[in-house]
Amino acid sequence: MVIREDIKRKISALSEGLVVSASDFDIPRRYRATLVKALNQFEYAGVLKRVSKGRYYKPQKSYFGEQFPSEREIVKDFLEKGNKVVGYITGTRAFSSLALTTQVSSTIMVGTNVSRRPVNRGQYRIVFLLQPNLIVKEDIPLFILLDALRLIKKIPATTPGETILQIMAWVKELSDADRNRLIELGKAYKPYVKAQLGAIFEYLGYPFYDLQEMLNPVSHYRLGITSAVLPTSSHWNII
Repeated sequence: MVIREDIKRKISALSEGLVVSASDFDIPRRYRATLVKALNQFEYAGVLKRVSKGRYYKPQKSYFGEQFPSEREIVKDFLEKGNKVVGYITGTRAFSSLALTTQVSSTIMVGTNVSRRPVNRGQYRIVFLLQPNLIVKEDIPLFILLDALRLIKKIPATTPGETILQIMAWVKELSDADRNRLIELGKAYKPYVKAQLGAIFEYLGYPFYDLQEMLNPVSHYRLGITSAVLPTSSHWNII
C-alpha cells in the first residue's frame, strides 16, 4: 500500500507536458509492475495521455484546450541518455529556424549515430538521419548546416540555389574556429556535401584546406545549383 501511494504522489506531481516512462520514476525494480499498472490506471482516468507504448504525459491545458507535448519532449529519449547527448533535431524543423524553409512538418528528424527505423508517436512521425561524426552538443549547430547541404534537394518550399545563399549567410556569421570545425566535420559527409562546402568556402574566401583533394576529379554532382548563385560551383564539379 505504501509503494502505491508513493507512485500516485509521483504521478500527481508530474509537470504538465512532460513525457515520462516507467524508467523515469525512482521506484525499486521489484515494484515495476505496480508502477506500470498505476500509469495505465491514470491514463484510463484521463489524468495521463499516452504518446506511444509505455510513454505518457500530463496534458497541459490552455484557452485553446489540451496541448500536446513539445516536439523535443516527444523525442527526448532519442536526444539524451542520462547526461550524455546522443541525438539532435534536424531536418525541416531545424532548417526552418535557420530561415532555410517556411514549411512546418509533422515529421521530426533526429540525427543519431545509431541506425533506427522510423516510429510514430501521437501526431508525429519520427525519422532518423545517420550522423557520420560523433555527436557532441557543441557541434550540433554545425551538423544542422551540413545536414542542410546533405538534404538540399529535399528541403521543402525552397530551391537548392536559395538554400545555398542562406547557408552562405550563416557561414559568414561563424567564427574562424567554427568555420574550421565545419570543414573538419564536413569531411565525414558524402562527396557532394564536401563539394558544396568547398565551393562555398572558396567563393567566400575562406580556407578549405585539403577538402578538394578528397574528391574524385571526374565525379560530377547534379544539385541544381547554378554558377549565377555560386560562381565557384564549376571548380567543384557541381552542376
